[in-house]
Amino acid sequence: MSTSKPIYASFRSIGAYVPEKILTNADLEKMVDTTDDWIVKRTGINKRHIAAADEYTSDMGAKAAKLAIERAGISMEAIDLVLCATVTPDYFNMPSTACIISDKLGIHNVQAFDISAACSGFVYLLSIAKAFIESGMKKNILIIGAEKFSSVVDYTDRTTCILFGDGAGAAVISATENKSEAIIDIHASADGAYADFLVTPAPGAVYPASQQVIDEGLNFVKMKGNETFKLAVKTLTKDVQEILEVNGISSEDIPHFIPHQANYRIIKAVGDALKMTDEQVVLTVGKYGNTSAASIPMAINDIYESGRLKKGDLMLLDTFGGGLTWASALLPFAGDSK
Repeated sequence: MSTSKPIYASFRSIGAYVPEKILTNADLEKMVDTTDDWIVKRTGINKRHIAAADEYTSDMGAKAAKLAIERAGISMEAIDLVLCATVTPDYFNMPSTACIISDKLGIHNVQAFDISAACSGFVYLLSIAKAFIESGMKKNILIIGAEKFSSVVDYTDRTTCILFGDGAGAAVISATENKSEAIIDIHASADGAYADFLVTPAPGAVYPASQQVIDEGLNFVKMKGNETFKLAVKTLTKDVQEILEVNGISSEDIPHFIPHQANYRIIKAVGDALKMTDEQVVLTVGKYGNTSAASIPMAINDIYESGRLKKGDLMLLDTFGGGLTWASALLPFAGDSK
């Protein structure tokens, strides 16, 4: 009879990176027919960071990852799986951005791959990492959400260019025998019936690279804003209510509610529906905009670096993105406080 203890997955560290260049609402006023007041009232966004022309998704991901590994107190050699969530990879389909990040970190002969789940990508990665670790296959997994969204934004389209920014966030998920450090639960789901709500049409099998793609701007992100807003509020609220109920946890017991940073009005609506206080809800959308898969780890890093996130603190993550995809997670922070 085996006497080995169960192995759990723990959220060991966090790191993030944002580019130096800042694109303000005032800058956008000079580019499209919009105003600072209009943007702030409808989105809560004041500015967003934009990567340099020669700064790629892998560069940002590698910088966030290096910080996360340092904070985890482990060597590069200890990492046995590298996962990257992105919808703005360095290259169209291969090699994966995870492979490029691995090389930039000096990690070789280690499994690495990307996933595409848009804004839900980081929480999707959490579920994958949890499964790999609790099955005994891996011990220290590097997960990265990184986006150069400015590479797929049409800066003549005021419905999308005001929303998105660039950046990266990363975490180390490690094996532990301490159940108090374990990721408690993750819910992840999708419904492709709403695929046209958020889409980058080309290049792909439907619209291969062509002059038509360039002429019609099919290489830029397209969004049905009103439809996405309504479904996001409904789905995010329901998903969080379910994960709390299943695990017997009250919203009052959550010190850090970290939703996807897409739009302040969505965050406010979901927070109010869950009766969360302003102190519980983490907000970074104002200074970063929507950074897709990088959004949640960047927000976690913000509260870590400000000293708000302490060892053992319970985090509730909630996200929604193109696919359509959505996910939520309940987990303690198992790293050391800053």
